[in-house]
Amino acid sequence: MKYIDEFRDGAVARQIAEAIRAEARADRRYHFMEFCGGHTHAISRYGVGDLLPESIRMIHGPGCPVCVLPIGRVDLAIRLALEHQAIVCTYGDCVRVPASDGLSLLKAKARGGDVRMVYTPADALKIAQENPGREVVFFAIGFETTTPPTALVIRQAQALGLTNFTVVCNHVLTPAAITHILESPEVRELGTLSLDGFIGPAHVSTIIGSQPYEFFAEEYRKPVVIAGFEPLDVMQAILMLVRQVNDGRAEVENEFTRAVTRDGNQKAQALVGEIFELRRGFEWRGLGEVPYSALRIRDEYAAFDAEVRFGLVTQPVADNKACECGAILRGVKHPRDCKVFGTVCTPENPIGSCMVSSEGACAAYYTYGRFREIPITTAAA
Repeated sequence: MKYIDEFRDGAVARQIAEAIRAEARADRRYHFMEFCGGHTHAISRYGVGDLLPESIRMIHGPGCPVCVLPIGRVDLAIRLALEHQAIVCTYGDCVRVPASDGLSLLKAKARGGDVRMVYTPADALKIAQENPGREVVFFAIGFETTTPPTALVIRQAQALGLTNFTVVCNHVLTPAAITHILESPEVRELGTLSLDGFIGPAHVSTIIGSQPYEFFAEEYRKPVVIAGFEPLDVMQAILMLVRQVNDGRAEVENEFTRAVTRDGNQKAQALVGEIFELRRGFEWRGLGEVPYSALRIRDEYAAFDAEVRFGLVTQPVADNKACECGAILRGVKHPRDCKVFGTVCTPENPIGSCMVSSEGACAAYYTYGRFREIPITTAAA
């Protein structure tokens, strides 16, 4: 299958691994963060880490939209379903995220809430058309990849004159999260998190392009290599990062040339700009309040903003004290550092969001057996 089989070739993987081992210097260590959960799963599923020399440490970043969603935002969706009797539509991963009082959207459904899993925002729009007497709310999450479809259904709802369709917007922005990590005390002050470069997200970059990452290369002197989600994509990106570090370069390179350009999808960008604007601040699980890191629905489309229609106010809620999901999302800790990982916390009984999502680091390590590896102290060790 084109663009899949050839990027999973074991012989080619061994060749790239040999090149990485040959070019990784013995007198230094390399710390690379793969921002996106899709890369984390590729590394775990295909055993990429087993092919890397000991001098290279991969650090898992916060690029999992379900994982970074704070409990208070999930509580909003539960309140809509149970208190306002709205039909709440969202993606499958969202329904199992633990929220306050031992609830989740799935458990709210068991209590009588009308919660429905959808594949696309268009599915939620169709449900609103089929149920004119009910309030239908689409609980929207995701990075820049899933933002244009949400913008499109808001525009379509306006064109259709739907009065029973609204959106809770939880769309967040990749560059703001990377900036927050690079400005964090763990990186700049305490030195507990060493970062030599980033594997940039694939699908996000098809929308925003490679240009936004140039700031990190120029301002923070951190190389970025945008890579696809197949194992050979990831391995080639690691080789490219090793070469940049060895050469003392800090540039944005694009391994994913089959899908990503410098300017991205300008039509999608224009649509998002029409419907959404920046929030002054937004809470991320693990990162806390991150300024200008998320989007809100513009006043011109306020009729489709569920937070406006229902007077929703987000209340900050602390994570379960036993869960290390926040530290894992920051790259400070590793899934195996969590005391409840693989015991109390499993995909069947998740304590934190990192074990729920198909892009979560904990779910990746559990699913592909990486929890059996020899424990390490921290991801930055």
